[in-house]
Order: sequence, then C-alpha cells, then structure tokens
Amino acid sequence: MNQSVKIFLAQHGFYLDLDLNALTNEILTDMDKGLSGKKSYQDMIPTYFDPSAIKIHETSVIVIDAGGTNFRSSLVTFNKDGSASVSDFQKTKMPGTDCELSKKDFFSQIARNISRFKGKCNEICFCFSYAMAITEDHDGILTSFSKEVKAPEVVGCKIGDELKKALREEGWQNELKVILLNDTVSALLAGTGKKNYSSYIGFILGTGMNSAYVQPQKSGYGLNRQIIVCESAKFGGFKNSDFDILLDEKSLHPGSSPFEKLCSGAYLGPLALETIQMGAREGLFSPEFSSSIEKRESLSLIEVSDFLEQSEGEEGPYSDLFKKENANTEDCEKLFSIFDALVNRMAQLASCLIAAALIQCEAGWNEEEPVCVSCNGSSFFKSYKVLERTKEYLKKLTEAKKIHYEILPEEADITVGTAKAAFI
Repeated sequence: MNQSVKIFLAQHGFYLDLDLNALTNEILTDMDKGLSGKKSYQDMIPTYFDPSAIKIHETSVIVIDAGGTNFRSSLVTFNKDGSASVSDFQKTKMPGTDCELSKKDFFSQIARNISRFKGKCNEICFCFSYAMAITEDHDGILTSFSKEVKAPEVVGCKIGDELKKALREEGWQNELKVILLNDTVSALLAGTGKKNYSSYIGFILGTGMNSAYVQPQKSGYGLNRQIIVCESAKFGGFKNSDFDILLDEKSLHPGSSPFEKLCSGAYLGPLALETIQMGAREGLFSPEFSSSIEKRESLSLIEVSDFLEQSEGEEGPYSDLFKKENANTEDCEKLFSIFDALVNRMAQLASCLIAAALIQCEAGWNEEEPVCVSCNGSSFFKSYKVLERTKEYLKKLTEAKKIHYEILPEEADITVGTAKAAFI
C-alpha cells in the first residue's frame, strides 16, 4: 500500500483495518431486531418457502428474471430425474433503466417480453431482484426500487397481480399462477438437490448486493422454518467514508441501500472515480494526471478490476488504462493502492454478510452435512481477488464457531433456481 494513499484514505474516513467480527455481530443484531418486529435496517422478509418441501416432477415453467441491468426470460423443463433444461432464452434491458416508466408501461413491457410463451404454461416463476414484502400466496409487494430503476408508480403494487393484468391485456387466456421470489432465494434454491446439506444460503454480489438464508423454526420469532430475505443492501450500521457520502448524494435515491453502495457492481466504479478525483483535487497525483482525471465522466468496476489484473501482468508493472490521462508510474502505483483497497473492502463486507447468515442458520455442525453457500453475481466471481479474499476472511470469521460450509465453485444458476419455486 502506497503510504501517501494510506494517509489520504484515513483522512477521509476510509479505514483499511476493519473489525470484521464486530461488523458481523452488528449485522446479526440488526437481523435479530428485524425478525423480532423491531426497527432495523434490514427488512428480514419471510418468504413462506421451505426448501426441504421441494418435490420436483416432470413439467415446464416460464421463468422471468428482472435484474439490475438485464431482463431475462426462458422456458425451463424438468425431467423425471429432476434434471432441468433451459430453452427459448432471451435477454433484453431491464424496463425503467433507460427512462422513467409508468406502472402500465412497466408491466406492458414485461408482458411483451414474454409474449412468445403465450398459452404454453400456467405457472410463471418471477425472480424480481428488488425489495418486496412476500405474501402467503407467493406474490410480492414492491417496497422500493434500487439499482437506479425508474418506475416509481410500481412501488406498493402486487407484482404478480399486475403482471397477470398486463398479460390478459396482451391476450393471455389461460389461468395463470405467478410466483414471486428474490434473486437471493433463486440462488439459494439453485443449490438444493446437490448433496446432503444441513441448510442453505443465497448470496448475490453483482449489480446489487443481498443475502438470504433458511431460518430454523424459533419460538422467539414466531416463524416456521423458511427462507428469509435479509435485504442486506439496506444495512446502515457502517460508518461511511467521505467518498461514500459523495457517491450517495449523487445517486438517484440518496440515503437508500447504503451498504450496497459501498461495494456492489452498480456503484464500485463510480465510487472509485469519486475517490481518485478527490485525490486529484488534493494533490495526490501528478498535475498532468490530476488535470486529466478530473475531466473523466465515468469509471466502471470492470475497468477498475481490469486495471488491477493487468497491473500484475508480464507486460509491465502497471496497466496503460490511464495512459491517455497522462498517468505516470507513481500515479499508477497510487491508483493501484486505491482500487485494491476498494475491492478488498468489497470482499470484507461480503464475508461479514455470509458469516452472519451462516450463524443465523444454526446449522453446519457436522462436517458431513455442511451449509451450502450458493452465490451469484459477476462482481463476486470476476472482480479482482474478491472471491479468494472473501473465502479467507470468511474462514477467519467462522473457524472459532466450528461451522462447516461449502461455497459452491460455480455461479448459481438463477434461472433453474427460480423455476424450482414452482415445486414448493
């Protein structure tokens, strides 16, 4: 770590040595408040899904996935042996990301996106990756949008009911059942049926960030065994740096999803840009680079991660990503230190969320029956050293508690996981 960068970060409240045990305990305390009906940052949403109730049979299900960037739709067909095949896959932009939409236009776009499935199935499993209150009939009432989606009239609506109305207007005549679930639930369900696990966790670190786990039946909460969606993005028990505060003030929804804005794919790039531009204003970099970087309008997590990866390559000590902005070798050294600190914090916060979910599961005591941690998101799997660092931090957080768990090596298949909700 470059010493001048270390001083710069500390002066702005960005601390490199986080107490991860203390942060995990704060997350757990907040989870307990939410489950107990007290005021909490995280919503702790009951889903009325118990993964142990899954009984797969031969059928086809329409699956739609409304994510932070993309809208995906497909047909999933299950065979007698429980295996699944995906067909007629299509990906378009998520409605409301280009411009603000009315409620009618939002659902009309979704209906048109799946018009090719008209009359093929009666069940639609809808992975809707935003904060919802799940109803006992497995519909979902949207409580807030995140990830910069602009469709304010949709907030407060029952997503499944509104979609069925839009589909009827498009000429769908069969009796439809729409099952709503969050992407963390889809990730969690994707891990089921693989081996003898004692419990399950779903973790997302992509455009957004969230976690879900199986809450055991506990009289203190008055809950049956079921999946709980934490809405981890909303956790606010973390002291933000000056860079985090600046990014939040410029976001579409200031004050919302504070934990997500620290490290998810939608925000890490802009956060890195805020950080280096502040450094430029304060003389951290050379005058030539400072003058150029202040004119830069955008920076993505992919660019940040690529810079870090390439800076360790054989072609030289630092990537030429910022060559056109007149960065010299010392500037690049400082950029590397800043970017590395940001992605390392991403891994630290991810490990705390997963550790809290593992503890809350009250499972994994037997090495032969670990907890399955099923993850999804390119930010988690493809960003510079995030996966390996998360594993290292998580091991330190859980080894004293002797919790056995297994992080699945492959990215969770959200599509198949979503389809499995049809069998609960």
